[in-house]
Amino acid sequence: MSKTLIRGAKVLGGDPQDVLIDGAVVEAVGRNLPAEGAEVVEADGKVLLPGLVDLHTHLREPGREDSETVLTGTRAAASGGYTNVFAMANTFPVADTAGVVEQVWRLGQESGYCDVQPIGAVTVGLEGAKLAELGAMHESAAGVTVFSDDGKCVHDAVIMRRALEYVKAFDGVVAQHAQEPRLTEGAQMNEGVVSAELGLGGWPAVAEESVIARDVLLAEHVGSRVHICHLSTAGSVEIVRWAKSRGIDVTAEVTPHHLLLTDELVRSYNPVYKVNPPLRTERDVMALREALADGTIDIVATDHAPHPHEDKDCEWAAAAMGMVGLETALSVVQETMVDTGLLDWAGVADRMSFKPAQIGQATGHGRPVSAGEPANLTLVESAYRGQVDPAGFASRSRNTPYQGRELPGRVTHTWLRGKATLVDGKLT
Repeated sequence: MSKTLIRGAKVLGGDPQDVLIDGAVVEAVGRNLPAEGAEVVEADGKVLLPGLVDLHTHLREPGREDSETVLTGTRAAASGGYTNVFAMANTFPVADTAGVVEQVWRLGQESGYCDVQPIGAVTVGLEGAKLAELGAMHESAAGVTVFSDDGKCVHDAVIMRRALEYVKAFDGVVAQHAQEPRLTEGAQMNEGVVSAELGLGGWPAVAEESVIARDVLLAEHVGSRVHICHLSTAGSVEIVRWAKSRGIDVTAEVTPHHLLLTDELVRSYNPVYKVNPPLRTERDVMALREALADGTIDIVATDHAPHPHEDKDCEWAAAAMGMVGLETALSVVQETMVDTGLLDWAGVADRMSFKPAQIGQATGHGRPVSAGEPANLTLVESAYRGQVDPAGFASRSRNTPYQGRELPGRVTHTWLRGKATLVDGKLT
């Protein structure tokens, strides 16, 4: 196996050090390491992080390969600095059996760009009526530990309780898409001043908050783990903060777009800003940033949701909900959290690698950059600033809300178990 010397990198944003990769592991970290027999990557001024882990990715395969495939999605992940992603279950067919999750897992193994851990559906067909084969999916080759009906809410309290009870047997976690369906019928955007002025159906914050409140109480009652997907309101933050103060085993994620964008953008009627949950107010954005900084929100997850051109380039009401995010996530986090002083790079590593790997039990990922650890790494040129150009995306879809926007930072290199998947910003 070949050796690689990453020279002069700021590991987790600290003082410059050399990192020597030998085969699939980090052999040494220190100063003035010998470069004999190694390929040298000059990293002066760049930040070295553990490979990023995304607990919320839509890869669309099987069934919607016009939007994304496991191969194109993992190429996008490597471009964004990710070495492990968790693939949501809302595929066609739904990933509610051992056979489907194994198919997705094997496709990830074959891609070679990023490890893929399938998320299993909580209910058969995402219909909310009957528990899916949770145990069989866990015992499959894919070893599923995270279950979610994301895209839909597990709205039945009895079904949610049973799921929490079931996964407790193997320390699994139910990841809830918190959306009370009756409160969001016909909703098109955040309910508030802007929706009233535009005459669009409003999506009230309480539709999210009420489900989170119910589920943290259910998790406490059962003694199980619950994870809140794409938390988006200031009220949701307060509920999660209260639940953690009671010792309830709850974790939560925020997306990059909910850290940066607000419902004011919907005034353009550009469907690229249509997303579930919807973009909220400036007050919500500030509350989310503060909660991510203080640890109330545990992680950043992209909710990478690719769609083909025809599903987004249409009138607002008919457009699909969702945004791609794997290739811009780290830049948005730098813009909103690092450059504002709310997080340092060690904090970014915690929220985007260590903790998501811990929540999802991603073996070999989210590990320290130290000798003997797997060489899953990403190198970031944090001083860079440039405009987002979706024409250069590795994703099959282009539905980004950041087109033409200037963002900081870019990933220049990604290593998966010592193999370079991205070199000087180009996929290998």
